Amino acid sequence: MNLKKAYFVVFLVLLVDQLSKIYVKTHFVLHEEVQVLSWFKILFIENEGMAWGAEIPGAYGKLTLTIFRIFAVGGIGYWLWYSVRNQASSILIFAISLILAGAFGNIIDSVFYGKIFNSSDFTVATFLNEKPYGTWFYGKVVDMFYFPIWSGNLPTWIPVWGGKPFTFFNAIFNVADFAISTGVGILIVFNKKAFGTS
Repeated sequence: MNLKKAYFVVFLVLLVDQLSKIYVKTHFVLHEEVQVLSWFKILFIENEGMAWGAEIPGAYGKLTLTIFRIFAVGGIGYWLWYSVRNQASSILIFAISLILAGAFGNIIDSVFYGKIFNSSDFTVATFLNEKPYGTWFYGKVVDMFYFPIWSGNLPTWIPVWGGKPFTFFNAIFNVADFAISTGVGILIVFNKKAFGTS
């Protein structure tokens, strides 16, 4: 796979990611949900940019995370360029392209959304509002895909968690998250083909 095709993958994932986020941000109130199927919902939430809404504590925690992610995207971008230059396998290049697109997609939210949208609390946000909810580098990441495939109480015979409520799968994610997970999954499952190991 050449660099032009890799960039096309990145562009396509970014386009779908940002269109879906902007649509949800400008059509849903925070925590509003639409049930698509019994096991699939569109549920609008926002987080500080880490998995499961985790945060780095402190006044500069969010800024630290955003700057770290920008450097990480630079490193992934170099990895993509280096892999293409050295004629690495198409599987590896495709996987890196997905990871790069996903990481970049969530960085766009973190860097810009706080300044270009107003708050989604109790109202639908508008684009380029005069009263943005944050500042540059302090935007929140938009998530919306929720697959609560099974919910109920766990059997009592399970140690520690037995008898407690449980939902599988309880993560809420976006297209960028899915791209990153898919890219990492490809590297794990097709490790030998991706890295050419014997």
